[in-house]
Amino acid sequence: MFIGQGFDAHRFAPAGSGKELWLAGLRWDGDGIEGDSDGDVAAHALIDALLSAAHLGDIGTLFGVGRDSVGAGRHGADMLRTTVAHLAEHGFVPCSASVALVGNRPKIGPRRAEAEAVLSDAVGCRVSLTATTTDGMGFTGHGEGVAAIATALVERCHG
Repeated sequence: MFIGQGFDAHRFAPAGSGKELWLAGLRWDGDGIEGDSDGDVAAHALIDALLSAAHLGDIGTLFGVGRDSVGAGRHGADMLRTTVAHLAEHGFVPCSASVALVGNRPKIGPRRAEAEAVLSDAVGCRVSLTATTTDGMGFTGHGEGVAAIATALVERCHG
């Protein structure tokens, strides 16, 4: 078994930008997140954790970077499914994962079970989701953006 860690952070899009707010595989009310894809920091951190555990690089290695990348315009849950298929091609399967969101909004508690179900379905194993704030410190505390850190455990497939 191998463990990996991932991190991602994005700023919120300006009000009226038309960007949708996607986080932990779900659509939320409010201004969206800047990024070439949907900006889902929870999914992106989880992708990095999975790839790190399997020694397969990071999200940029798999999806590229920029508006013309393979990941441009894609939703986090779809990118997670692609990542899990990539892991399988290299002989790995996810066993367990955890994501911690850092930010003032949206409030995760009321939809935590729904988000965990979406992430778990996309990854194929149990994914837990927690959330915290930074008590007004830094860009997440000032409400400028949101961040996530993830840990994933993968196992080498036998046979």
